[in-house]
Amino acid sequence: MASPQSSMDSRTLGRTGRDVSVVGLGTWQLGADWGEVSEADARAVLEASVEAGVTFFDTADVYGDGRSEQVIGGFLEDHDGITVATKMGRRVDQVPENYRLDAFREWTDRSRRNLGVDTLDLVQLHCPPTATIEDDATYDALDTLVADGVIAAYGVSVETADQALAAIARPHVASVQIILNAFRLKPLDRVLPAAQEAGVGIIARVPLASGLLSGKYDESTTFADDDHRTYNRDGSAFDKGETFSGVDFATGVAAAREFSRLAAEHGPEGATAAQVALAWVWQQAGVSTVIPGARNPDQARANAAAGTLPPLSAELLDGVRRLYDTSFREAVHDQW
Repeated sequence: MASPQSSMDSRTLGRTGRDVSVVGLGTWQLGADWGEVSEADARAVLEASVEAGVTFFDTADVYGDGRSEQVIGGFLEDHDGITVATKMGRRVDQVPENYRLDAFREWTDRSRRNLGVDTLDLVQLHCPPTATIEDDATYDALDTLVADGVIAAYGVSVETADQALAAIARPHVASVQIILNAFRLKPLDRVLPAAQEAGVGIIARVPLASGLLSGKYDESTTFADDDHRTYNRDGSAFDKGETFSGVDFATGVAAAREFSRLAAEHGPEGATAAQVALAWVWQQAGVSTVIPGARNPDQARANAAAGTLPPLSAELLDGVRRLYDTSFREAVHDQW
């Protein structure tokens, strides 16, 4: 079997005890939820990522209604050394009464079949209601699955900093997944320090603000009708924070131009704006791994290369903070 090879940094993913690459791979788009992606193209993205040193894949049972898990499962048949985190709970209405042990068993059994494994490395509740995150019974049920050998560890994917702090306070939560990028700084205030103190891993998602931080969009850019960047800007399908990390598109485009300037002037030589944006995330103290998506092998390789960048300059870090304070803080800081 092939194993990942790279000079990319790795970190321990919280209470899982597993070492993972600081840049992982988010696989929402491989379920064809961002427009059509063939299985061959999806497999090529996985292959390119692993060849570039990625050892962590993040998926969910709802991505393509299991298609993303199935593609990864096929890939795992001839690849070793990869940690796969999946998520559960978004295939039903997100109401507390749906988060029960019997449902957890059903969902994890399906994911185990999709991925072709007996024990899931890491299962995350997929942005459940706050009441579920605060309910002792939730963790009793998850502890039962660990005791049964169905899952090795569990975490919570959250929308808000308060939800993250509630999950971090639980003694067996291995990881918390949260939106963190140069346009969404709130987790730096309390979430990352609390996770560090508790030994909980942080999986940072939406690191490029749905592509805004690549600097490749302008005010006239459009997306396919079946792309969430078209249909979820107002949060009508799911939390609007998942789309452009909740920032106004035009404001985000203007701020992305400024970020690209900062990256060019103060970032590592030769690094793209997207690579600098990814490095900004994984270099934050307390972050275990960052999970950008990739639509093709070149994008996967470029993302992985961000995991080898040197420490970012004080000038760039200060510039990101100023950009957030002037462009986004008032609009987004208190929402999540």
